[in-house]
Amino acid sequence: MAMNKTDETIVLIPARMASTRLPGKPLAEIDGKPMIIHVADRARESGMGRVVIAVDDDAVYEAVEKAGYEVVMTGRQHQSGSDRIFEALKKVDPDKTAKTVINVQGDLPTLDPATIQASLRPLENPDVDIATLAVEITDDYEKTAPQVVKVVGAPIGAYRLRALYFTRATAPWGEGPLYHHIGLYTYRRSALERFVSLPRSFLEEREKLEQLRALEHGMRIDVEIVKAMPLGVDTPEDLEKARRILEGKGGAS
Repeated sequence: MAMNKTDETIVLIPARMASTRLPGKPLAEIDGKPMIIHVADRARESGMGRVVIAVDDDAVYEAVEKAGYEVVMTGRQHQSGSDRIFEALKKVDPDKTAKTVINVQGDLPTLDPATIQASLRPLENPDVDIATLAVEITDDYEKTAPQVVKVVGAPIGAYRLRALYFTRATAPWGEGPLYHHIGLYTYRRSALERFVSLPRSFLEEREKLEQLRALEHGMRIDVEIVKAMPLGVDTPEDLEKARRILEGKGGAS
């Protein structure tokens, strides 16, 4: 299928310096390399196509360039990662060669490259606009923690949900699995163009979850269920965990 051609797929990694809980996060050192370079390495290892890092800071730009990765400067005004990657996409692919855009968060240094590959599977269905990922929750604390975003979805296969809602609440009610959303998105280019043109929506504002904008406007999001939750680095404690995982492994996840 066309979406599997690596020349029609681009991986964009947004890297913001302004982090409340971990200032300078993209340049945080892990096993001798900045965190953002570990993420880029995982993206390259996935073999999904061109990898570009979208930055908003000169120091990060220089670090990425030094490591040999493609980098593009974006504005600091963006309210969301999707807005930043869309600006980057227009700059680095003005001819619209890329038909599929994978948005890999810049704070996932231990991400399994196979997880990135899994994010494309839902787009095998031409009716799907956006694909994303989730993992079944096994920790009781996470079932009620508001910082853990849950996917409420209708099962459409052994490892696939059609997303009906995303929430910080414990949902759905009753017996059965709960799923922790992984904030990695794969867009059809046309879907990303539409998404960033839409106004911020009621439920998006209430839950503080931008993916609800797509659902509220009738876009279809399907979810691939994977086995492991990647470590998101948001705090100094998370950074130490990432260092323990990656140090001495040559950067491999």
